[in-house]
Amino acid sequence: MTLALTPLISLIAGILILVMPRLLNYIVAIYLIVIGLVGIFGTGNFNLNF
Repeated sequence: MTLALTPLISLIAGILILVMPRLLNYIVAIYLIVIGLVGIFGTGNFNLNF
């Protein structure tokens, strides 16, 4: 089973937003930064294999 980084981050961000809506701006900003870094450096090293 392989989990990609993007869906995992999306799931965690969604849960945090539901629990603490005040964190929305920070979560969105961090999410965009992480997705940008994944896009620049590629996703080859960011897969979790189970």
